[in-house]
Parts: sequence; structure tokens; C-alpha cells
Amino acid sequence: MTNLPISIIIVGAGFAGLTAAIECHRKGITNILLLERSPSLSPLGDIISFGQNSSRIFNNWGDLRRQLDPIIHKAEEVHFHDSKGRYVTTQSFKEEHLAWGARINGHRGEIHSLVYNYALSLGITIRLGTSISEYFETPDHAGVKTTGGEILAADLVVAAEGVRSKARQLVLGHEDKPLPSGYAVFRTWFPTPPEIYSNPLTKHLVENGDTHHAWIGTDVHFLVASIKNGREISWVCTHADSSDIDESWQFPGKIPEVLDVVKDWDPAVLALVNVTPENRLFDYKLVFRDPLPTFISPESRTILIGDAAHPFLPTSIQGASQAMEDGVVLAVCLSKIRGDKTKLKEAAKVWERIRYDRVHRIQKTGVQTREQWHKADWGAIWKNPESLHLLREAWVLDFDSERDASDRYEQVKEDLEGEGKPSAQGGQ
Repeated sequence: MTNLPISIIIVGAGFAGLTAAIECHRKGITNILLLERSPSLSPLGDIISFGQNSSRIFNNWGDLRRQLDPIIHKAEEVHFHDSKGRYVTTQSFKEEHLAWGARINGHRGEIHSLVYNYALSLGITIRLGTSISEYFETPDHAGVKTTGGEILAADLVVAAEGVRSKARQLVLGHEDKPLPSGYAVFRTWFPTPPEIYSNPLTKHLVENGDTHHAWIGTDVHFLVASIKNGREISWVCTHADSSDIDESWQFPGKIPEVLDVVKDWDPAVLALVNVTPENRLFDYKLVFRDPLPTFISPESRTILIGDAAHPFLPTSIQGASQAMEDGVVLAVCLSKIRGDKTKLKEAAKVWERIRYDRVHRIQKTGVQTREQWHKADWGAIWKNPESLHLLREAWVLDFDSERDASDRYEQVKEDLEGEGKPSAQGGQ
């Protein structure tokens, strides 16, 4: 592996930042500093999903894919019900599994811990407990200032710290605040208590291995997944919400508030909510951002990836996958310039062009799925139950971001160069 003389600072050790670090290391960039504001890894979290377009990325990371197998969700179908509990339809994922490969669904904290430890095993430098107060750049470098006053600089800075990244102000030239999306999610994950096994209303969720169920109501949907052969259970409840998210968007959840959202629903749902440990319940307000005009700074030395660039609704089931694709494609683009620092702007612009349309097109699927469920016409659904099924399209899932970026790099570069040339009519 050729060592490419490019230095990179990555801010944020979530899946976007870790993927960017690991993939750049795979491509020969070893001068990487990854900064994370959390002082330690949190074991808490709930379910996270990786489509086949990102699950294939794990296959390139040593023994990691094998390590994931014991902790991921094994169900190959989801059973849909209406809010009263009447069975509607079952969507199977077996055919897409055979055609496109396996999905990876599991506990966010457990999967993140494996990826984090893999990054450390490569020798990637990760500094925890480091918060960023400012981003800056010049024509030949970029950098950050920590809240402790330390100045750090590199050839390229990658901002992967989420929707409130201060790098957005550098990229956009002004501050933009997240807006409430009008929806929130109650989320939880906990060891399956004896009451779920003993209750006739809920024991089917856990007694025969992993299962996946969905209840659909007006402006509310409730998803339940059991995992590790039913020993643990996770549920999420997405609902309309008008709360202010100016200061924070995650709060401790309260069981009575969940019960108020799903009152008069299927008794199985109510029974599950009632045995949920409240200290494992979170109330997560979904934020909205208008699509950005660009993901890169004026000097192309600072790049936004993951939620910092394009926050996804959970109903897209692609937020983590697209964050990982960002990191993979960035590594490919940087490898194409073979360590030539004078071509970093070229690599950044090609990366943005490759990612921009795809990521925004996939973002829209989250809104489409939410409206498909929350505004459901039940008269039409009972005539065509499969209309509730998740849209699973090959252009999203049967996709190799590394190969696509490698194949397209030169053509995209030529297209960008052509756009920058004056026309034959005096540059008009």
C-alpha cells in the first residue's frame, strides 16, 4: 500500500467519521486525526439499519463482518398490522438478500463499538473529549480550534459531527439553525423481560427467535424488532410533534407520553410499552434541514459528510448507509489524485458531484415512506395490502459506492472542467 502524503482531520467519530478514516487508511492515507467530543463511548442506543449498499463495506474491514453476525437481527420479513392489531400483510426480504446480499440491523452502540475498535486496530489516532469551537481554512490548508483553545491544521478537514456541525457556517457563509420536522420518535432497546414471554399478547414477538412487526396508524407508526433469538427487544414510535428543538433534540422519554400517542391501539402495543424500562426510553425530535447548495467550503479544504451534510429521516432506512458511502467515495477520490496536494480541490469537487444528486434523491424516500404510512388510505390498503410495503429499489441497495466512484471519477472530472471553461461565444 502506497503511503499518500495527505493529512486529514476528521471531526466526529460516528459511522460517517469512522468510515472516512478507515477507508482513507485503506487507500494509503495514514496521517489521520479523528476528533470526538464525547469523553467516552456510550453503550446506550437502539436499533440501526444498514442496507446492502453499506453492509458490503463491512466486508472489507478484516474480521469485522464475522464479529457482527452474532449481534445482528436475523428476521427476513416484517409483519404489518393496523393500529387495532388487525394483520394486513407480510413483506419478505429473502429475495433481495439472495440477489443483493445481507442487510445489517442491530444495536447502534454494539456495532459502533466494533467499528471504533477496528479503527483503533489500524493505528488511526482518535482523541475523545475534544470539542470544536471554530473551523477555518486558507487556500493551502484547513483547521479547527478546540474549545480548549488548541489550533489544529491539516490539508483537509472532514466535518462528520452531525446536524449542528459548526463547519456548516464555514461552508454556507452564514449560520443556519435546524428546524423541527413536525415529527419525533420514541426509541428504546432493552433485555426482554419475563412479562413479555408470559403475556399471550406479546410472547409471539420473542418466543420463536427474531421477529419484526409494524403497526400503522394516522400520523403514527410503531415498529418492534426482537433480536439475539428474542433475548433483547427494540421498538420505535414515530409520531407528529411540534416541540421546539432550539437547544436540544433528545430528551428522556416518559411512558405516559408514549401511551398517550398510542391510546386505543392494539393491546399488544400497550403491553409492550408498559413493560419498557423508562430509563432506557428516549424522546428524539427529528430535525429538518433544507438541502444544502454545496457540501464543500469555498477553498474546498473543508467537507461536510453524514448528517452534517444531509440528515435523513429514519423512514428512509438509509441515514447510516449514506454516511458510510460518503466516507468510501471520499477515500476513492483522494486516492485518485495520488497524494498530489495541488489537486485536493479537484478531488473534493468530484466527490461532491458524485454524492450530491444520489444522496438528495435518497433523502426524499424517507418522506415518501412516512407519508405512505401516516397518510394511509385504509380503504385502498385493504384492497392492496402490499401498498404498505417498504420500497426496496435496486438503484439504492444493489450499489457498490467504491466501484462506482472509481469508475466515474475521470468522467466527472472532465465534466467539471468543461463547465468551468469559457464558451466559444466570449464566455457568455
